[in-house]
Amino acid sequence: MSIEPGTLYVVATPIGNLGDLAPRARAVLAGVARVVAEDTRVTGGLLRRLGIATRLVSLHAHNEARRVPELLAALAAGEALALASDAGTPLVSDPGRRLVDAAAAAGHPVRPVPGPSAVTAALSVAGLPAERFAFEGFLPARAAQRRARLEALRGEPRTLVWFEAPHRIEASLADAAAVLGGARRAALARELTKRHETVLHATLAELAARVAADPDQRRGEIVVVVEGAAETPAAGEAEARRVLAVLRRHLPPREAAAAAAEITGIARNRLYRWAVEDDGG
Repeated sequence: MSIEPGTLYVVATPIGNLGDLAPRARAVLAGVARVVAEDTRVTGGLLRRLGIATRLVSLHAHNEARRVPELLAALAAGEALALASDAGTPLVSDPGRRLVDAAAAAGHPVRPVPGPSAVTAALSVAGLPAERFAFEGFLPARAAQRRARLEALRGEPRTLVWFEAPHRIEASLADAAAVLGGARRAALARELTKRHETVLHATLAELAARVAADPDQRRGEIVVVVEGAAETPAAGEAEARRVLAVLRRHLPPREAAAAAAEITGIARNRLYRWAVEDDGG
């Protein structure tokens, strides 16, 4: 394939199995002037295994402020660059957004080179609805903040997906079971595409107990998939409208919607829309 001068290619790399690298991704990594990597040691190892000698340049949270202008200058001079994260699709809980945004704003072509993604890989084997899902990246490391995030997601009807660190997975699952409900169906996908790949299907309570009892389930790269909250039935909607109507006698629409959401569990923006419609808005 031909490499376009002055173009930034966003290249997905394997999450474990080298055989998952797309032929086009290999050609781009070999054909650009430089590969921009989150960790040059990790991406350098990948390139060596592929027999590719393209020059590497690092881009991470600690250097992107000064590195992005340098890379924009390289694009302006006609260099083609490839952005790659340590594994999977760049920008999915990985650095690089500032470069992509700046390159596009400067008028440089930004081309995706799709391939492996831990998010979609986990969804594909979780056995849970994947038509609509909410990706949460990594949950907060601190317990109180993690529980608050989970509480905010308690009524989310879409399937939930998040990454978790091995040393936090036990506490994360225990918190999820406590806040979201232990009976929620879930899947724990660990070390996807690697030698010790494991996918566990169970309820959140069962997964929390399994991980607490088995140290092997607290190792490697982990993706958690949890079924969304049950949609509110029509009877619940009728009751929510009744509560909203009572509150509207005393409160403006926004405050009434917030209070009704806390009482009924229905999304605040949905209740606010009803309040505005009832007012003739």
